[in-house]
Amino acid sequence: MATLSARFLASQLGDWRPRGTEPLYEALADRIRLLVLDGRITLGTRLPAERLLADHESLSRTTVASAYGRLRELGYAESVRGSGTVARLPLGFADGVPTLGESAGPGMLDLSKATLPAIPLVAEAAREAADLLPAHLHESGFDPVGLRVVRQAIAERYTSRGLPTEPDEIMITLGAQHAIALIARTLLARGDRALVEAPSYPHAVEALQLAGARLVTVPVTTDEGWNDEVLEQVVPRTAPALAYLMPDFHNPTGRTMPPEQRARLHRLAATHGTVLLADETMSELGFDRAEQPAPFAVGAAERGATVVTVGSVGKSIWGGVRLGWIRAERDLITHLSRARLASDLGSPVLEQLMLLRLLDSYDRVLDARREQLRTGHSLMVAELQRRFPTWSVPQVDGGLSLWVNLGVPVSSQLALAARAEGLLIGAGPRFGLDGAFERFVRLPFCHPADVTIPALDLLQRAWHRVGTREPIAASEELLAAVV
Repeated sequence: MATLSARFLASQLGDWRPRGTEPLYEALADRIRLLVLDGRITLGTRLPAERLLADHESLSRTTVASAYGRLRELGYAESVRGSGTVARLPLGFADGVPTLGESAGPGMLDLSKATLPAIPLVAEAAREAADLLPAHLHESGFDPVGLRVVRQAIAERYTSRGLPTEPDEIMITLGAQHAIALIARTLLARGDRALVEAPSYPHAVEALQLAGARLVTVPVTTDEGWNDEVLEQVVPRTAPALAYLMPDFHNPTGRTMPPEQRARLHRLAATHGTVLLADETMSELGFDRAEQPAPFAVGAAERGATVVTVGSVGKSIWGGVRLGWIRAERDLITHLSRARLASDLGSPVLEQLMLLRLLDSYDRVLDARREQLRTGHSLMVAELQRRFPTWSVPQVDGGLSLWVNLGVPVSSQLALAARAEGLLIGAGPRFGLDGAFERFVRLPFCHPADVTIPALDLLQRAWHRVGTREPIAASEELLAAVV
């Protein structure tokens, strides 16, 4: 169990003291409650001892005790024997949080998915792949690692980015999600600890949970990125078998982990036997081609760390190209290929040939995508600042979406109101554990203007409903979709 130091909590509290007549303990409790809702205090974390926080903030111990008591009364903390006061959320808090990935109904707009539309090159690559197929018809078609020519092309791309890679260190998978699930069930035993970011990609978290992992979290914020202090506590205390990370244009915060922090994490993982699973599905979607981050595994071997990398073209080319890959040491690729046979017998040959043709033009595709993303980002930021001046819109250098702070914990209410208007959005709690991040919403900027502008019109109407507490007239079908 991670413990917040009084110094760190104070740095997160900021200027919390009331300027009016509100009691000190209520103001302190309210600020800590918002930190829990934002995910800056992760659930299950032990709050500082009353005496230590009182000394650091120049308060009486009675004031801190009353604040903690207020948090327990509201359901945002609990007393655990031998562990002090621990952050939590009220029972039933996550009930009604809209799901991520549900399909938009007829006439509905969808901002819940951060995906780029397909490009014409996809159809062209499919035709070219069909021409290449006869050369492979004499093969069985069952191959858990993938066509060598495709693995060679991916290995060469890693090498060109500064990470020497051989084809035998690559496995072709049925997309990044398939890769994450395969790695989780192969490397994790039931009850093992797994480290995840908070917030994080929901389906990756689900894959770890299905593998039986007990999750521990590290906060990631739009302004500070990964919390070093929590990492330095959580990894030694829990010795997670696996750590799932999205170090490049993190989903949903948009942050990229700096090189010095990557090096520290490599050393920390090596010391405590943690395998680092790096999700690099958006690693080459930075706005500036000249400033793309190096692969996360660069330097890991020299520091003694084991890094397994997952990639795909689902975000960069099209979600309908259901292929991805794993980069890992040869022995682990062999281990994963054997484990894979229990659920599937390999990736389709025709689709792999299609991927091969797409990789031939990948740099050209990425340049075009970056231009699309720069344009979409500029439009989204300008519109959000004009329409919602009280919202906090972060600065990002790439990726597909913005992690927007609404200023008030109404994300799920806004998502429900938006659905009633005909718009799907990704409510903040969907990206956390147990309902955290109620002050946030993820808004993708990867859609064309003819989708973004009408969608924001609907979002503006929904925000007005939430702000004025106007009743939301949702049908039973819409309410059922929330559960």
